[in-house]
Amino acid sequence: MSSFLYALGRASFKHRWRVLVIWLAALAVIGGGAALLSKPFDESFTLPGTQSQDALDQLKRTFPEVGGTSAQMVIVAQNGRIDTPELKDAIEDEADRLSDLEGVDQAASPFDDMVTGMVSADGKAAIVSVQLPGSSMDMTDEDRQRLSAEAADFESRVGGIDVLMGGEAFSDNVPGVSIIEAVGVLVALIVLWLTLGSFRAAGMPLLTALLGVGISMALILGSTAVTNVSSTTPMLALMLGLAVGIDYALFILSRHREQLAGGMEVEESAAQSVATAGSAVVFAGLTVMIALVGLSVAQIPFLATMGVAAAAAVLVAVLIALTLLPALIGFGGESLRPKPKRARTRTAADDSTEVSDVDRTVTLGGHGAGPAEVRGWTGAWVKAATRLPILTVVVVIAALGALTLPAKDLQLALPDNGSAAPGTPARDTYDIISKHFGEGFNGPLIVTADIIGSDDPLGVMDGLKSDIEAMPGVASVPLATPNQGADTGIVQVVPTSSPDSPETEQLVERLRANAGAWSDEYEVDTAVTGFTAIGIDVSQRLAAALLPFGIFVVGLSLLLLTMVFRSIAVPIKATLGFLLSVGAAFGATALVFTHGYGASLINLHDVGPVISFYPIILMGVLFGLAMDYEVFLVSRIRENYVHGEEARSAVKSGFVSSAKVVVAAAVIMFAVFAFFVPEGEGAIKAIAFGLATGVFVDAFIVRMTLVPAVLTLLGDKAWWLPAWLDKRLPTFDVEGEGFRRQLALADWPFPGASGPVHVENLSAGDPDDPLFDGVTIDLHAGDTLVVAGGADRDALMLALGGRLTAVRGRAKIAGQVLPDQASAVRSRTQVIDGREPISDAVHKALRDRPALVLINHADQVTGPEERRALAHLLHSDHQMGVVLGVASADRIADLVPPETVHLDLAPTTARAAQQHAAQQLATQQGA
Repeated sequence: MSSFLYALGRASFKHRWRVLVIWLAALAVIGGGAALLSKPFDESFTLPGTQSQDALDQLKRTFPEVGGTSAQMVIVAQNGRIDTPELKDAIEDEADRLSDLEGVDQAASPFDDMVTGMVSADGKAAIVSVQLPGSSMDMTDEDRQRLSAEAADFESRVGGIDVLMGGEAFSDNVPGVSIIEAVGVLVALIVLWLTLGSFRAAGMPLLTALLGVGISMALILGSTAVTNVSSTTPMLALMLGLAVGIDYALFILSRHREQLAGGMEVEESAAQSVATAGSAVVFAGLTVMIALVGLSVAQIPFLATMGVAAAAAVLVAVLIALTLLPALIGFGGESLRPKPKRARTRTAADDSTEVSDVDRTVTLGGHGAGPAEVRGWTGAWVKAATRLPILTVVVVIAALGALTLPAKDLQLALPDNGSAAPGTPARDTYDIISKHFGEGFNGPLIVTADIIGSDDPLGVMDGLKSDIEAMPGVASVPLATPNQGADTGIVQVVPTSSPDSPETEQLVERLRANAGAWSDEYEVDTAVTGFTAIGIDVSQRLAAALLPFGIFVVGLSLLLLTMVFRSIAVPIKATLGFLLSVGAAFGATALVFTHGYGASLINLHDVGPVISFYPIILMGVLFGLAMDYEVFLVSRIRENYVHGEEARSAVKSGFVSSAKVVVAAAVIMFAVFAFFVPEGEGAIKAIAFGLATGVFVDAFIVRMTLVPAVLTLLGDKAWWLPAWLDKRLPTFDVEGEGFRRQLALADWPFPGASGPVHVENLSAGDPDDPLFDGVTIDLHAGDTLVVAGGADRDALMLALGGRLTAVRGRAKIAGQVLPDQASAVRSRTQVIDGREPISDAVHKALRDRPALVLINHADQVTGPEERRALAHLLHSDHQMGVVLGVASADRIADLVPPETVHLDLAPTTARAAQQHAAQQLATQQGA
């Protein structure tokens, strides 16, 4: 990975104009396509496979009169009762006028014989139910204005009444962007300037993040042409895209400035920054994307779409950081180099990779160095956190545990008009209905009945109505009627409680539990549906998915961090820290959104439930962000430890090396999320609040306080990993060790070396029982080497071909360093099995001219044609390296050239044979 990113960074730097034009063209093309193809956002929450959704879909086919959306005209008498003859006649006439209005299916008068309960018990208010075609998302502003104008006209014509028009058709919880969010971006710019010390450098992460957000938003808008996308989706992607886009660019640019301060050449520094910090960016981005895509585990379409869209925004941010940023660094050139500071003693805390333009040797900070000098505010912080590590651990866990306790009170529900902003038609109507009719009128349930087989549909509907009215939790049953075809009936049920209350959920369960009894008594199948029932089903589905998703996230965390840090303790510590951060974010959200503490500070109109998918969204996003801080902080600590520093000292030096960038990244991310809170509407306010809280807790309390204390307590044990597990785990090099090894071996064994095989003291397998051990080979173009042995020979042949990882020694095959460039080695070598016919393979080798041809079991080539082909390969002037693996060299003695080098891997003579082979080859080359 690091070698690929090194090449990518250098190429982007060199071809900076091309890279810039490509990204700007991508923005123009995708943005233009979105402008032409985009459709309105869809705020409907569908849940395929649930009873409520299936019943609603069926209702739209068999009972279209009630299958669409609805509006409510609420009439309140200013004085006296609403059911006086004059007002009653006026309201009935108004219902007829509404029925004739364009875009209205029908309007039901509250005084209709088929309707009950639409006049309040105090006689002060009445509701005209207006049925509209399609869903609420099909409603246009013109449709709403037409209905509102009719309500205003009715109020002015009659007098003595207040008329409000609202209901489901007026639901408008679409979040938007305000000037407040721009303040968060301004704060990010200030933090970048303070961190990087240059306005020019500070502007680069901001520019790349804004470009990435522009492309992501265009992609999301364009996707509305082919799938349903909620308005929360682009807002979540906007928050994440800005936050990670700025942070990822900051990580790379800060490494670049650090290397420039050490005297590195600009182009080399850009490439190395992408290779080192860029590797960590790739890992961090992958964790965020995997967690976001993992939201589909809930099997809720709108949530899966939201996760994929947000993951796409993160992907764009990663790609821009790896390509456009080095291009901008190229434009900046020497102007990005920090001004020289007064000389000071260099310490391991000044970790940087320096590559001389003359000899390209590599100096890795921490090699052989003593404990780093720990000073400044970062030094004071880590000293305070690690002075009494046990006390630090206890205090942090106790404090975050206490903050987590209120999470048990967190209420979840889908948003309704009760969460709309005060003063809007939807909210005003909701409040007046709650006042005069009870909260349940704002979330009626619908019980559907399949009455196609009944010979008394009216009797069945009357029976269902009576049974339901007798149930606890039912305020009234305004409507119970079959459709015109008498195959489907509906019963409208008004609960006594609000739509998002536990009591309403219990009523839904009672209605569903009674389906069996109604089937026995009336021989009809029933189902419960409506917006409220769908919201309850969504919440239950999300609650059921939370544990599997949590296991997925925690398991992923353990696996990925074990791969990165080669440790058992570090991943467990990191995962437990993540759970503490999530719990604290949940608890803080409950304190504000449920209990109302500090609600006015964030412009929260009303306390109550937060959106149902809040927990799973927060867990998914915060997981990725927490892993960002873990990787950037702990990778430096591990790097210093691996390079020889004592474990506890490495905690301090690694912390000092990385803390400033982690703090800057956390402050930026906190600012971006926090400034979405005050003006955020609907779901986005709670999500932004939870993410801001979670980022603050995770970065400053968990990663920068708890982590150093735990690592100090564990000492060397923090980096222990069983050997059997180490062998089986893939390696993810986020520290750039592989790329640094390639630079260190660039001029080994001599400048310009590109021969087929250069290996020194190469070993593979268990040190106590190696597959082969201490092999040294120096093979140049046109040379032939015969390797004799058994299983050790097979292992060596695989290793030379890049098919087996050698764990000790140095190796360069065809100019590529093993094991880091094993894939490149495989593409430059050809492996042939002598137990199979080899003629075609030999002809292919002579045609393609790989740098190295490996023929194992060459002594089993017996056919005359096959032996002629082998001899032709060995004696032709092909300028390839050839390695022949044999059990006995005598069988091919007549085929190999006289200057062939022999290497016998027999255990008793291995080292002598290797030394003899090296001396023989050196003598031949000298001649």
